[in-house]
Formats: sequence, structure tokens, C-alpha cells
Amino acid sequence: MAGGGALRALPALLLLVVGALGKPTVRQERARPGAAQHEDRPGFQYDHEAFLGKEEARSFDQLSPEESRERLGKIVDRIDDNKDGYITTEELKTWIKRVQKRYIYENVAKVWKDYDLNKDDKIAWEEYKQATYGYYLENPEEFQDATDQHSFKKMLPRDERRFKAADLDGDLAATREEFTAFLHPEEFEHMKNIVVLETLEDIDKNEDGFVDQDEYIADMFANEEGGPEPDWVITEREQFSDFRDLNKDGKMDKDEIQHWILPQDYDHALAEARHLVYESDVDKDQKLTKEEVLDNWNMFVGNISALFAVRTIQ
Repeated sequence: MAGGGALRALPALLLLVVGALGKPTVRQERARPGAAQHEDRPGFQYDHEAFLGKEEARSFDQLSPEESRERLGKIVDRIDDNKDGYITTEELKTWIKRVQKRYIYENVAKVWKDYDLNKDDKIAWEEYKQATYGYYLENPEEFQDATDQHSFKKMLPRDERRFKAADLDGDLAATREEFTAFLHPEEFEHMKNIVVLETLEDIDKNEDGFVDQDEYIADMFANEEGGPEPDWVITEREQFSDFRDLNKDGKMDKDEIQHWILPQDYDHALAEARHLVYESDVDKDQKLTKEEVLDNWNMFVGNISALFAVRTIQ
């Protein structure tokens, strides 16, 4: 169900290319905190990543159901801060926020050494540019494909613009905090304008400075077969008209895009916590026992591939 997906999305994390380590490949172009869809995919992948973090979710995919339930039980004990035997929405929200923050800072730590070439505990713009785009800049003949040429020419100035926005002291050398803002701009207040601008640039195919309804839909759904649109796409068209296009001029400007992808007073961790409690709260007392969590273990940590295989067989 893609219709309401933007309202419960975790920030999509930037995928890096390190040119110094080999021929670069084009990466995901922007952070999209509100545009990612929370679809009902086989195995509750969205819920797993929200509850565990991306890396930990992958590790759980390698476990048997018994091992997953055992490890989940230990996690439940950690989430229950006051040790009263119940998991509240607030405790679950705190856990999800902690998981997300840990993932972000672990991600930065993992790639730091690839960019801090002179080991001064800062990453200068020139260091980042060399590590990421050095191969491309030194071997332009290997990028004759028009698509590659366009992508790298587009991404280099965009990265420089984002780097300078994250570089609060303007010395063109990022501290760990500044580099975190560069890699994960959706997490930092002073980077919101960059997130909005990159979203606009990527969806606005006719480059008129706005996102119309067709561009909005095309960013989520490519009707390659030319058949009728799925129901969720029809619902998204209605969402665009009713809730995205606030001034009813048939398109979204920057303010409307910010309202869409970075809604004020919206807490994605709280929304996901409420969702998990609602789906698992058998006795409807608005809190979870350990048994309720373990009985619905597949929503929290289940093996996505195994569940999909079972459903296929059935």
C-alpha cells in the first residue's frame, strides 16, 4: 500500500561511491526522508529496518526462526527500560530513535577512513572530491556513455553544494559532525533546504522549478506496460490534489515539497512505534508484553526471504 507511505518513512541513507577504490558507479542521488514508500512488502522489510537498523536487519535474515525469536527476546528486555514487563509506545519510540542514530554514526565511521586521506581527523572537500570523483576526472575517456557523463557532471556540483552547506565554519574541511550532515542531511535542521532542493531537481523533469502531478507520480511509478494505473497510484493522485498541492495551482513549489517530505511536528519513530504496537497488541491495552512481541516476531525481525518463499509455496 503506497498511498500513505510518505507519512511513515525513515530517512533514506546516501549510497556512496569511492572513486579511489576503483571505477565509480552512479549512486542514489538524494536523501528522501518523506518520499520513500512504506509498502506492505513481503516480510515487513520496512518494519525490520526501522526496528533493527539496515545492517542488523540483514544479519537477522541469516537466522532461523528459533534464533530470531531468541535474539528478539533479548532485545525486548533491553527496550523495557523500567523493567515492568511491558513495552510502551514511548519505550519503543526511544529504541527506534536510538537504532536510527546508531546506524547513521556507524555509517559515517565506516567510510571516514576512505576520505580522511591525510589523517587529520577532518575531510576536506578536495579529499572527498578526489576519493569520490578522482577516477572520473582523471579518466574521462572511460565515461563516453551519455548517461554516465550526465550523472557524474550533475553529481559533482551537487555534492560540492551540499558539502558547503554542511560546512558551517566555511573552512572547506568537514568535522565528523559536519560530514554526518553532508551524508545524512535529512537529520539536520540547517540542511533542510538542500534536501528540498535536491528533491525538486530530481523530480522536476521539465525543469520549470515545480513538481506537477505527473512528475510526482512518475517518481514513484513507471507505467512501462501502458495498462491501467494500480489503485494505489490513483490514491496518490488524489493525495497530490488534496494534500500536496496546498495552494491548488496544480503543482508543488519548494514550500509544498518541504511540507511533503519534511512535515513539521511529525515524528517517524513515534509513527512506527504506534504501528508496531497496534499490529501486535492482542489484548488492546496499548502496550506489549514480551509474549505479544514474540508471537508477532516476523513483523519485528522475521527472515524476509524465508517468509517470501513460504508465501510463494502457499
